[in-house]
Amino acid sequence: MEQIERIQYYEEILDEANKAVSDLSKAIEQYEIVKEKIVELEAYYGSNTWIRDYEDDEAGTLPADLKRGVLSQDAVYDMLTKYDILSAELRKLANK
Repeated sequence: MEQIERIQYYEEILDEANKAVSDLSKAIEQYEIVKEKIVELEAYYGSNTWIRDYEDDEAGTLPADLKRGVLSQDAVYDMLTKYDILSAELRKLANK
């Protein structure tokens, strides 16, 4: 590899690494902010209040234009599963 080519090659790596580190830093900050809210969502999802809200939705008593993804069993479960997997991956990375 010639000198100019080598410098360009490593410059690209530096640019890519800087972007990845910056993106990860922002994602970790957002994760830390939302982490406590996820715990709160999980408690709601397993509560009698959620069951009542779900049943009211099924009965058609909630407004038709109400965003209600939180009442979808799959949406909350899938997000919590992804959250658990991500948390385990982060712990594994931290221990390396």
